[in-house]
Amino acid sequence: MSKVVVLKGGRSLEREVSLRSGANVEGALRRLGHDVVGIDVDQHLVRTLRAEAPDAAFIAMHGRGGEDGTVQELLEILEIPYTGSGVRACERSVDKVVAKAIFRAAGIPTPPSYAFGEEAFRELGAADTLVAIRENLGMPLVVKPAKQGSALGVTIARDPGEIPSALMSALSYDDRVLLEGYVAGREIAVSVLGTDDAVTLPAVEPVPRQNESYDFEARYTAGMTDFIAPADLTPRQADEAARLALACYREIGCRTFGRVDMILDGDGAFHVLEIDTIPGLTDTSLMPKAAQAAGMAFDELIARVLELAALGG
Repeated sequence: MSKVVVLKGGRSLEREVSLRSGANVEGALRRLGHDVVGIDVDQHLVRTLRAEAPDAAFIAMHGRGGEDGTVQELLEILEIPYTGSGVRACERSVDKVVAKAIFRAAGIPTPPSYAFGEEAFRELGAADTLVAIRENLGMPLVVKPAKQGSALGVTIARDPGEIPSALMSALSYDDRVLLEGYVAGREIAVSVLGTDDAVTLPAVEPVPRQNESYDFEARYTAGMTDFIAPADLTPRQADEAARLALACYREIGCRTFGRVDMILDGDGAFHVLEIDTIPGLTDTSLMPKAAQAAGMAFDELIARVLELAALGG
């Protein structure tokens, strides 16, 4: 039996989702026989960790503080093994602009895009490039914060008149915004488990029942999305989705576990959108459904993730 702290909550906009993930992880770890301490992360985190002296930390924090390398840096200073990717991989993955640049450099297909900081609109007249951006990327346009998860602040602008409000929405979540060419198709999520011997779990396709896209509401409201697990893919498509997910995972430098989100267009081609280094572990999250499709119960998934952390990833 090990003493494991579960880091959850925090002050990010994904706090409530994190608390749900953390509660599920705590339950699994207790069933597995571990001594579990749940920590709702606050300004006393370092003091609390020193007092608890855990054998390992299971990070269930989503968003800023949890997925950007911050808490990972603190855990490394304290020499506490932890789940998920290391500091540098988190820094690379949490910034969609950086991650997409890495994907492009590696020949991984990802939708074309442009990115601007808030100051570019305020001080450099970036808004005057919107016509050229529309011409280059076409319409619709996907407007999203550069650093934000759970589809928060993401807008599909189908008309040029919708772009300014979409930009304002995205900039309310982050000071840098990504304008991305829209790819019509099916959303496919591929979860990855491991490091040097990383393997993919069966692809999952979320299909919102009412919402236009797999947005925050569709992700976390029970009954609003159907999940096809495994996704209905041809063997060739399934192999290609797995290959791309592993390529993204390795290029970013991930370890332990992660999830790669992509679009399968009408011509059968995949387009990678982003990579998540701390996948959701709620009742409606994609990675647990992928594990279930592989014959792996939730507790088994959590046990494997913790084991990988204890082995250094």
